[in-house]
Amino acid sequence: MRSVAIVGASLAGARALQELRGQGFDGEVVLIGEEPHRPYDRPPLSKEFLAGAIDRDALDLLDTEDDLGVTYRLGVRAERLDPANGRLTLSDGGEVFADGVVIATGGRARTLPGAEGVAGVHVLRTLDDALRLRAELSGSPRVVVAGAGFVGAEVASTCRGLGLEVTVLEALDAPLSRVFGPELGAVCARLHAEHGTRLRCRSVVSGLTTVDDGPRGRRVTGIDLADGGHLPADVVVVGIGMSPAADWLIGSGLTVGNGVHTDRGLVTELSNVVAIGDVARYAGERGDRLRHEHWTNATEQAGVAVTNLLAGRTVRGHTASGYVWSDQYGGRIQVAGHPAPGDRLVLVEGTTEDSSFAATFERDGGTVGVFALNNAKLFNRLRRQALRPPAPVA
Repeated sequence: MRSVAIVGASLAGARALQELRGQGFDGEVVLIGEEPHRPYDRPPLSKEFLAGAIDRDALDLLDTEDDLGVTYRLGVRAERLDPANGRLTLSDGGEVFADGVVIATGGRARTLPGAEGVAGVHVLRTLDDALRLRAELSGSPRVVVAGAGFVGAEVASTCRGLGLEVTVLEALDAPLSRVFGPELGAVCARLHAEHGTRLRCRSVVSGLTTVDDGPRGRRVTGIDLADGGHLPADVVVVGIGMSPAADWLIGSGLTVGNGVHTDRGLVTELSNVVAIGDVARYAGERGDRLRHEHWTNATEQAGVAVTNLLAGRTVRGHTASGYVWSDQYGGRIQVAGHPAPGDRLVLVEGTTEDSSFAATFERDGGTVGVFALNNAKLFNRLRRQALRPPAPVA
């Protein structure tokens, strides 16, 4: 293999580049990115960067002084893959030819129906999204966040830190209860209440109200709810998940459906094409298909995928650690493993009413996950002791 194209100037794409060089690949590497920016870190976008506490340079994932011998093609999309000829067609009409391809295109944030082109309605996934939202948080806008997942909660936390009036809407009975169960969902709800954020659960958005904003078109003035309620809003942030950016691969011969399908080693049907990060839907140990949208997952997958790409076959398998963290209201939530709502929650230290506690998730006599709020030391110990580290699988 003499050349590799990495499609996606993302965390996953940056880690793939580092792994290629770290594993001794000295051929040509082209990094293609739809955004005009070099790879940057996304977690601070909803926190320190949104609050104005750090600048753009602090987000960079690749040190400009490091000579990784990469050619950047930024500000262009990959629109078609012809794997038989190793050809990528780009949105500017250009082409890139490569012996191997790493698909790291991530995903696109979902938004509300009718929100397209409405000023004041934001998603938060890219640097430019964060810049646009940050510009609208000056003054005292009334902020409504649709979705109480990690991104929505972090945005609400940041806005409260700026002294803004914030309401969070959640369709479920409690935030993240579908992931963590009702007890920990109640903990997430309590964090909002303790810091002055209004949380409205079982609230489904039915539409937006807008006014004429002159040359800019329409501007949001509020949110209508399915139960007939209405909330005034100057800024609306939509945090209802993302869709994997895989449509451009339709017709390439690869299997696409809620991501790019791969084997356990992140290898597609073609041994010279791998997928990593949010876009990869890989085969699990029980024959199911898994796709994780976490920072840690992208970093863990890169080494496995690159090893298999350079080997020309799957010689390593990926087992996700399931580690996720979220910084909210000056505290930190940490999770590891793969808990499900039906698991039994066992408190190890403290109670769910405390500002600091740790617990495990138990299923069929074994520990399948660890959770902690503001208790990193015990979390790390439980994670080492209760969860077996992932072992390479051939």
